[in-house]
Amino acid sequence: MNTLDAIRARRAVKHYDPAFTIPKEELEQLIDLAMQSPSSFNIQHWRLVNVTDPAIRTQLRAAAHDQAQVTDSSLLFVVCTDLKAWEKDPQRYWVNAPKEAQDILVPWINPFYAGNEQLQRDEAMRSVGILLQTMMLSAKAMGYDSCPMIGFDSDKVGQIIKLPKDYAVGAMLVIGKGIKSAWPKPGFISKAEMVIENHF
Repeated sequence: MNTLDAIRARRAVKHYDPAFTIPKEELEQLIDLAMQSPSSFNIQHWRLVNVTDPAIRTQLRAAAHDQAQVTDSSLLFVVCTDLKAWEKDPQRYWVNAPKEAQDILVPWINPFYAGNEQLQRDEAMRSVGILLQTMMLSAKAMGYDSCPMIGFDSDKVGQIIKLPKDYAVGAMLVIGKGIKSAWPKPGFISKAEMVIENHF
């Protein structure tokens, strides 16, 4: 499926075949595609907790108001973010860049983020959102369905996955073989309301 078709066809699917398993090589391909996502200063804040243990999935389902896709989908990722990734050896994010780019951008990272907790969190969550869209479109292009989820007790999910200090849970993402189509797209605001030219 080409990108434009994947964008239009992707839906948040809630019902999955629990007997279906995505092959390991396709999981690896999905992760590789996710790694191509852009992030601020190439910091790659995202951390994917790939939940394969059925007992942990059951706990997460309870924390997600008993939503069946948590246990029934082939893949379940708790998409987390390292809020302090910006200060953890930032040179490594630019190891393959030309030296002139490294010399300019790497020294900017610390002064840009240091002391600004809100910016650190905002950037990390933006990166999570970009990664989610990359993974959902990749999954659709590979013939799978997906559903991004925020309907859960974030603190409880963090406890279940033993979330480290200075990390945050951004969302959960399920991917698998859908068995029931989503309802028609519920509606769009007008382009006139969506697009503001030059200023409000």
